[in-house]
Amino acid sequence: MPQPLFVFIQFEFPWALGPADGRYLVRRVEDREPERVVVLGALEASRQPLAGPTTLGLLPGRLGKRNPVVPAGPQPAPVATTRVTVIDPVSLSAESQARAWLAELDREHEVRAAVAILNRVVHSHRIAAADPYVHEVSSTQALVIRAGWGEGEQVADGRWLHARALPTPTGTGAQRATGSRRRGPGRDRSAALRPQERLAALLGVRDTTLVCEELALRARQDLDHGRVTHAALELEQAYALALRELEDDSRQDLAIRVAELEQLHAGVKEQAQAARDTNADGSAEGPVVQLDEEVVTHALERLQAALRARTAAGFAS
Repeated sequence: MPQPLFVFIQFEFPWALGPADGRYLVRRVEDREPERVVVLGALEASRQPLAGPTTLGLLPGRLGKRNPVVPAGPQPAPVATTRVTVIDPVSLSAESQARAWLAELDREHEVRAAVAILNRVVHSHRIAAADPYVHEVSSTQALVIRAGWGEGEQVADGRWLHARALPTPTGTGAQRATGSRRRGPGRDRSAALRPQERLAALLGVRDTTLVCEELALRARQDLDHGRVTHAALELEQAYALALRELEDDSRQDLAIRVAELEQLHAGVKEQAQAARDTNADGSAEGPVVQLDEEVVTHALERLQAALRARTAAGFAS
């Protein structure tokens, strides 16, 4: 009798993600039914031999054999690689079904959905372990992405009967989440150069970071991962600070953007209040404004546009 087959999306990341190796059942929030099984497993890192040790420059009797001098050009240290397999728990009874699934695969949608599931595991571990340095991932960070199928225990061990590599997505998380497109070669070139120019200015103390910039980035990450309540609360703080931090700039184009943010601020505060009045199960307490993801998204986009305009005049939108 043929074994049931399970389809999967698989990633390999060049670091340890945080959660221990193992199998994690992720359930749907709305009905608690199994949604995906996530299998995490560390892969052995290859270690390339280094050049032989040298004692050149050692003080007699100080370091000796116990502490050889590292060569001037050592090989890179090996890194931990994590293989993540996101498995659909609903099995298929025939290989023809699995082949049809792979042939008709909406790669962008399936990869995005698999990353969202994986990030639920990583974010939950971050909270459970109270470790602020555990961070979520993007598909662009993967060394390789695969789609395929295999038997139950096989895919649970990160192996398969058949799989094929998928192209790694490009672009920022915000661009993929909103479906935005870059606007011509001039925009592409500025997007590539501007962060390096800003970095040099920040390190050279010719520019300063704003507190609202960090809060906007946190709101963007939470919004991209479906945590609208978190995003609304962070955005309220970001707006309150941005209106103070940006008001001293004398540029007319930025003044227009600040005026736009002032108009949006009331709606942002309403959304933050709705977030505070929302229970853990998603219900609201009393006749309050409903938490609206579109309102939060639009307000965040306009704040990020103003922040881009502050450092990249002529390229913000």
